[in-house]
Amino acid sequence: MTMTVEQAGLTVIDPTAYAEERRLHEACALLRRESPVHWVDGLPEYNPFWVITKRAHILEIEKNHQQFRNHPRPVLVPAVEDQRQAEQGQLLRTLIHIDDPDHKALRPVAADWFKPKTLRTMQENVDVLARRYVDQMAARGSECDFVSEVAVHYPLQVILSLLGLPESDFPRMLQLTQEIFGGDDPERRRGETPEEQMAVVMDFFAYFQRLINDRRETPTEDLASAIANARIDGEYLSDIDCASYFVIIATAGHDTTSSTIAGGLHALLEHPDQLEKLRADPSLMPGAVEEMIRWVTPVKEFMRTAREDYEIGGQTIKAGQSLLLMYPSGNRDEEEFDNPDVFDVTRRPNRHVAFGAGVHFCLGAALARMETQAIFAELLPRLEHIELAGTPEGVPSTFVSGLKRLPIRYRLTGAPVPA
Repeated sequence: MTMTVEQAGLTVIDPTAYAEERRLHEACALLRRESPVHWVDGLPEYNPFWVITKRAHILEIEKNHQQFRNHPRPVLVPAVEDQRQAEQGQLLRTLIHIDDPDHKALRPVAADWFKPKTLRTMQENVDVLARRYVDQMAARGSECDFVSEVAVHYPLQVILSLLGLPESDFPRMLQLTQEIFGGDDPERRRGETPEEQMAVVMDFFAYFQRLINDRRETPTEDLASAIANARIDGEYLSDIDCASYFVIIATAGHDTTSSTIAGGLHALLEHPDQLEKLRADPSLMPGAVEEMIRWVTPVKEFMRTAREDYEIGGQTIKAGQSLLLMYPSGNRDEEEFDNPDVFDVTRRPNRHVAFGAGVHFCLGAALARMETQAIFAELLPRLEHIELAGTPEGVPSTFVSGLKRLPIRYRLTGAPVPA
């Protein structure tokens, strides 16, 4: 049955569409053609909003951060959660929840740690970890679930090591991350009620409060110490600002990258000609990584709220109305990308919007690129054979999502290096 524009607009609130992807991309393509700035209303579960599907409009909104604010609705949540936040305030105050002047003051606290010049000092450690996880694949034999055994653990170890957390705490951080981003997934969410979901945030806060106290009492040379001991106007960050900083780095700092790595491998398996092209010419790797990021687009949306009336795409956005920025749609925009539904490791240029734009451009973009390039640079030269060993499965989530299962069968060269 042919999808209508109204049905396409409703698709963006359906978590299962993000796990299936084909239906999501079909809906977004229809909206780009017929209603690129589309009003979604009449739903008891959600407050109304505009869906923004074209890349140029997404960039225009992102770069006009004074007119379009993150507060009070930074991500798509049900109306009951919007109401709770309006009455009680936001429990989290991460960089994605706040606007200037707070954002301008808080972002520099960790920004220097994620600049390419600084990250180059991490390259050797990232390469070692990439080799370790490929060696573990070789040691397992000929089959594994690439998501649960490789893709989620490798970037998790990178970002939590940067923070300075003990390796014994990594499984707990992984569980909390999957719970906080997996509220729409029965396999990952903690309980059914908002209170049970809020308990995840409180568990994060309890963990990081202990970390804050420890690093202030005994500072070290890691990122956790930099955040815990940062001062603005001579004062420590508040406990909620400090803990929120840890939450966004510890979660988004690995979950989005793991989605790119798993989704990137899946794309190569679905396009064996691109896999062979990349294996034959490793110099294509940086561009291939950009194409993986475009193809997967792990962060599916952020929201903005208009401060004043604004004209865009032939529509008038009224002051106080919210807009849903659909990054997967912007990254398949026919006006920007030739053959956008084709995975092409030689794509040039590749001006995707997966990292956002403007003052809220992703803090960890350079690290995500480094990690993704390192794991594929280690894996692809050692591949003699690889194929799917089952059906891949996605995470149903309207915010951050990717694959949660990617069963593969493979043959690798090179004996694993002893740990």
